[in-house]
Amino acid sequence: MASIQDITVGAAVNILSAVVFLVAFAILRLQPINDRVYFPKWYLKGIRGSPTRSGAFVSKFINLDCRTYIKFLNWMPAALRMPELELIDHAGLDSAVYIRIYLLGREIERGIGTWYNPAYVHSLCKVCLTCSRKGCLQRGGPLCSFSSSLAFLPPTELSEKGSLESMNNVDHSRGGKWLAYPAVLGQDAKLFSYAITDHLTGILCSLKIFVPIAALAFGVLVPVNWTGKTLETIKDITFSNIDKLSISNVPPGSKRFWAHLVMAYVFTFWTCYILYKEYRIIANMRLRFLASENRRPDQFTVLVRNVPPDPENLLIVYNANKLAKLVEKKKSLQNWLIYYQNKYERKPDKKPTTKTGFWGLWGQKVDSIDYYTAEIEKLSEEEVAERERVISDPNAIVPAAFVSFKTRWGAAVCAQTQQSSNPTIWLTEWAPEPHAVYWNNLAIPYVALTIRRLLMAVGLFFLTFFFMIPIAFVQTLANIEGIEKDQSVNPEKKRKNEVEEVTARELRIPPKSLAACVYALNRTTTDSSCYEKRVKSLYRKVVKSFIQGFLPGIALKIFLIVLPTILMTMSKIEGFTSLSTLERRSAGKYHLFLLVIAFLGNIIAGTALQQLHTFLNQSPTEIPKTIGVSIPMKATFFITYIMVDGWAGIAAEIVRLVPLVMFHIKNTFLVKTDRDREQAMDPGSLNFYTSEPRIQLYFLLGLVYSVVTPILLPFIIVFFAFAYMVFRHQTCNFYNEIASCCKIINVYDQKYESGAAFWPDVHRRIIIGLIISQLLLLGLMSTKGAEQSTLVLIALPVLTIWFHRLCKGRFESVFVKYPLQDTLERATEPHLNLKAYLQDAYIHPVFKGGELERPAAIDEEENNPLVATRRSSQRGSKYGSGENSDIGV
Repeated sequence: MASIQDITVGAAVNILSAVVFLVAFAILRLQPINDRVYFPKWYLKGIRGSPTRSGAFVSKFINLDCRTYIKFLNWMPAALRMPELELIDHAGLDSAVYIRIYLLGREIERGIGTWYNPAYVHSLCKVCLTCSRKGCLQRGGPLCSFSSSLAFLPPTELSEKGSLESMNNVDHSRGGKWLAYPAVLGQDAKLFSYAITDHLTGILCSLKIFVPIAALAFGVLVPVNWTGKTLETIKDITFSNIDKLSISNVPPGSKRFWAHLVMAYVFTFWTCYILYKEYRIIANMRLRFLASENRRPDQFTVLVRNVPPDPENLLIVYNANKLAKLVEKKKSLQNWLIYYQNKYERKPDKKPTTKTGFWGLWGQKVDSIDYYTAEIEKLSEEEVAERERVISDPNAIVPAAFVSFKTRWGAAVCAQTQQSSNPTIWLTEWAPEPHAVYWNNLAIPYVALTIRRLLMAVGLFFLTFFFMIPIAFVQTLANIEGIEKDQSVNPEKKRKNEVEEVTARELRIPPKSLAACVYALNRTTTDSSCYEKRVKSLYRKVVKSFIQGFLPGIALKIFLIVLPTILMTMSKIEGFTSLSTLERRSAGKYHLFLLVIAFLGNIIAGTALQQLHTFLNQSPTEIPKTIGVSIPMKATFFITYIMVDGWAGIAAEIVRLVPLVMFHIKNTFLVKTDRDREQAMDPGSLNFYTSEPRIQLYFLLGLVYSVVTPILLPFIIVFFAFAYMVFRHQTCNFYNEIASCCKIINVYDQKYESGAAFWPDVHRRIIIGLIISQLLLLGLMSTKGAEQSTLVLIALPVLTIWFHRLCKGRFESVFVKYPLQDTLERATEPHLNLKAYLQDAYIHPVFKGGELERPAAIDEEENNPLVATRRSSQRGSKYGSGENSDIGV
């Protein structure tokens, strides 16, 4: 187990790593050569151009402006003091509510109420005018146009260039003031009033829960635990000084347990109060969001599945898997053709050639342009034939359809009612956004869905069982002392002790006296040998501290890296039809896996290895008491994991190390055309299915150990506070210089917008953490001889379940149904050609002659006339096409 020295070593390593990552990010983001890594979203939207195309040769790759390096860490304080109400219009409600998980409970009604306040619009304009240099708004247009998205331009560049068309030639590596400017950034517009306010204040969720809990725990429980002095009196128990701060140090049957019981009630009531308040706020935000957002096709459309066969009905969903593969292959060949044409234009005296074999490594050498032209023509013919076959073949029609209505009211009634007396046919649900449809699963029959989900449930069980093997390895690293103490697993030590016992019997002296004699003889060795032994002993201590204080956390982190991808694949096999549902289901599996393996598995395996010697040398009746003493002491392992994953891990995310390395590798060896360069950029997104379960694990650890081992709470608070600063910066810092480094604005390219539909799952998982903490405390109390306290504690889980049912009945319907009252208020919209608006919204991408593009709402086109989105940039988006076009139905 980790001692104070081990945790100190681990903390030093992780803090140093976090500082290195932050400094590296602050410097790397200033370099023009990394511009596409830290600003991919702007390039994909066609608003930003490469800064490496102008200026001196060296300045194309390295920022030579020394002034920008003087304040290279300014983004940190600026991220914390930036007013939330200036964060407008980009991230979407999903991103916003995700950040609320960190900062649960901050008052945001004021922010929502002032969103449409003209006085605030005027004040923001004054702020921007004050921050700008003279003449920066000469041709800028109306800065207070809140209906549009916000891009950012250096004022000096804007005044010099005078138009947005010239922005692609701006040197973005330079520092200076930045100001908001209207731009079209896709249909995320108009969401940021809720998104950012929600996204940022969300991190306070955890802080508002855990900061008061930590204050009470350290003021009440820590003194009670420290003065217990029980661990020192128990024989054969492996512990460290830090374990004296846990409930394990309280004597069995002591009245001190009443302090833990009272604090358990206080912590539960406080957590429930914050959760209720947050649920109410987010429900109101969702209603406001649905009422004020721009028109979208999914508001008028219902997905109907398991439609009974009827030759008179024309269904619009086709099985186009093979056609999608042909389209993708044709795109690849076209990209190679463009590459060789560009190469030939640069050197017309030498015609490019290629080999027709595998990857162009062998085979007949032919003219590249002629070869790829012929291949493209051949594929075009196959594509036309396959397209006609899909449309004319009855077997290619799948039992699913997207049905669009003239009003939102009609769509709401259809989506939220049963259409037939047979509940297995005419299954209706709200259609996902067009770009969020997972086409590959629309053709799966209803019966097959049930079988698939059963098989995946069995597979998840065996996967969980399989992962117990690496968990046991991790706990072996974390419990070296417990293993060393057991003589049965240390043959050399066992033989040495046996020899000493035999010698003591022959000499008729006590074994302890014999050991004293041996120690006296050892004292007679030379000084040099003593020095060598001391150096070796110190070296062993340092290595052991590093192994116990750092390696267990990093080992667990490594074993969990590949897991989310496996779980996402399992969710796809289950047959869900939208990306948002896939991520929510994967998040549920990942949360269950972390709960069983990362939490319970580590506790059980760690306790067994930590007290291995005690378990093997005591009666079975004493084992429950040993477990009751040992479980609170496992907090030291989770402290090492929090430091690795929560401290250094969060700092590593902002650097985007993997996308940085992969972009430069692709740009050096694989990029042939501008399309390749755009595809080399990896904007990523807020991967809900990986990040939210990880946050829930921290919630679980904080709630469980808040009563039994409060020393873990400061490490969790540091994680949430650090995450608050980082994600606040990533989400909304487009103020002054820090506009150059926000991730959701400048980096993340969200795949969908569900309107915070995942919040009920988040709330339920926090409640699960509360109940688990109460049940574990109840079990610990029973092993510590506090039966009277245990009876009082039984009521706590019952009250928590009642609270969850109260919130579920009060708020959950907002997240699964659409109020008909709101649809009636917005049903009449003149000047809307609804048929033209919805005609091609849900046609498979391959039938559109290109990738699936987000249909621009009419409201957006009218409100954002200044800058047009570049189509080529959208086609290069990883999630605009790559996620959908290659998986057809």
